[in-house]
Amino acid sequence: MLAASGLLRKPGVVGPAGQTLYILRVIKILQIPLLLGALLLAGPALGACADSPAPGVEWRRCMLDGVDLSGRDLTGATLRDSSFARGRFVEAKLMGIDASDARFSFADLSQADFTGATLRSVDFTRAVLAGAILNGADLRRATLFRADLRGADLTGAELAGTNLSGAQLGGARWLDGQKICAAASVGSCQ
Repeated sequence: MLAASGLLRKPGVVGPAGQTLYILRVIKILQIPLLLGALLLAGPALGACADSPAPGVEWRRCMLDGVDLSGRDLTGATLRDSSFARGRFVEAKLMGIDASDARFSFADLSQADFTGATLRSVDFTRAVLAGAILNGADLRRATLFRADLRGADLTGAELAGTNLSGAQLGGARWLDGQKICAAASVGSCQ
């Protein structure tokens, strides 16, 4: 259509076959800047889900269900929108991580240290967080439905909009750092 209108006609090229070859060369030349432009406009790269667990690792949108990271140090890691369902993080060091929108449902996070972690909208449904340290953690809008938080330390944690339905809180240190929840506390600290 462009060739018929004269916009892509090259003077001196004779016949439809010559014009077609010229048009193909022009299109090929235009592809390079278009490809470069597309690469520049693309969003940030997602975390490399195969990277080794280490402090500061970037795992975004990763499916790592069932992973065993017990005792590992992931301090300052970015785990946003990743899934660790049924994973094991026993005594893991998770200080200062950003795990917003991550899923830890049915995971074992016993004795894990989440000091200063950003855990907004995280799904901890039926997770075991017994003895976990959540000092100063941001748990706004998190789901802790039927989670085991017995003996956990929630000193200074932010819980606005958090779902604690059925959560076991017996022996947990509450937000003020002073109150210890009664053994029969379920869903709220008594």
